Amino acid sequence: MSRPPAPKPRTVTLSIDGEALEVLEGTTLYEACRTREKSIPTLCYLETLRPVNACRVCVVEVEGSRVLVPSCSRKAEAGMKVSTRSERVRHSRKMVLEFLASTVDLSTTPKVGEWLEEYGCRPDRYGPSAPQAPAGERDGRLAGHHSPPDPQGAATVAQPVKVDNELYVRDYAKCILCYKCVEACGEDAQNTFAIAVAGRGFDARISTEEAVPLPDSACVYCGNCIGVCPTGALMFKSEFDMRAAGTWDEGAQTVTDTICPYCGVGCALSLHVQDNTIVKVDSPLDSSVTDGHLCIKGRFGFQFVQNRGPR
Repeated sequence: MSRPPAPKPRTVTLSIDGEALEVLEGTTLYEACRTREKSIPTLCYLETLRPVNACRVCVVEVEGSRVLVPSCSRKAEAGMKVSTRSERVRHSRKMVLEFLASTVDLSTTPKVGEWLEEYGCRPDRYGPSAPQAPAGERDGRLAGHHSPPDPQGAATVAQPVKVDNELYVRDYAKCILCYKCVEACGEDAQNTFAIAVAGRGFDARISTEEAVPLPDSACVYCGNCIGVCPTGALMFKSEFDMRAAGTWDEGAQTVTDTICPYCGVGCALSLHVQDNTIVKVDSPLDSSVTDGHLCIKGRFGFQFVQNRGPR
């Protein structure tokens, strides 16, 4: 007996910026826009994590909706009329970006400079902007030259740089509370639950349990939090040290994809190499094996390659 044919996937038809398109049922507005190469800024979204609607930069306007909706989680519905560039949308994105740039150091956040310019942002309207000095200058705080926390500042931003291990650094002056590190440490990837958001309002911050030092926490140093961080608040110590020394140069780096040599799982690795030295390792988001996530060996166990002693 032959099997019955698989049911045809259900689709919905909607309009985005006046252009009709058909997408599979369950597709988010953000994904629908990407099929038409419509650029929507986002900081908290990642296709390998569940959307948490935290940054609100990706909002769009849906006809008939009282409020703007986050495109990263709102599902497409039949007959929807969506605007991604209305005046209301642009004003909202401008405000969000200005609020962030006036309180958080976004100097190592990719694309944010383009967005600030595109939306005509003026973060200085809300007081002195957050430090945006070149990373090499700011990262001099690694040597112990910490600026005193602003007693009026949010608890997350007011924390000094945390250097308590040899693998990665936490600079919460760059943290926008996007929740991506928490999601990656939790059910979406690692299931370690070493970190969470503690406090409320201006006291909200990323913290280990009872704020213990990272080496004393449940952290297994997989580094998946680094892999999803959009701002550089979590960073390889190798990268952080090179930025502090002024030697970090992404333009001089090559990226080579290979397979992790440590076990038989076959995790995909992307080796970032500068001056014939591996400076950091990550994994492609579209890898069917890793979904961009790695263990401590895959992400940090590359030092043996650099051990080029006499033969």
